[in-house]
Amino acid sequence: MIQEITLNDAQQSVDGWIKTTGIRYFNELTNLGILMEEVGELSRHMVRIYGDQSYRNNEENLIPGEEARVLLADEMADVLWVLLCLANQTGVNLSDEITKNFEKKSSRDANRHNENEKLK
Repeated sequence: MIQEITLNDAQQSVDGWIKTTGIRYFNELTNLGILMEEVGELSRHMVRIYGDQSYRNNEENLIPGEEARVLLADEMADVLWVLLCLANQTGVNLSDEITKNFEKKSSRDANRHNENEKLK
């Protein structure tokens, strides 16, 4: 069984992997480009599995289910990996920042969504 890890643990683990197995970080702009590629791959599958787009004839036509979930989970993990790299490279502690983000959203948006007719 794989142990769950915190954002801090994930950042440290990615840093350790990069500095040993990965040799060094790609530069920040390269990693930004890689992040965009990974988000694009996730988007491509999301719009084909849940949206109106379909896969090409020569591609396996996935349908929502366990195989699609595994594919999407892998793509999401790829996005998170590169985001963790960028956080490490720029000195951002994602655990601290997500806590601040929750606080910001909770105060700013406390009633916003309750009053949104589109969500009812």
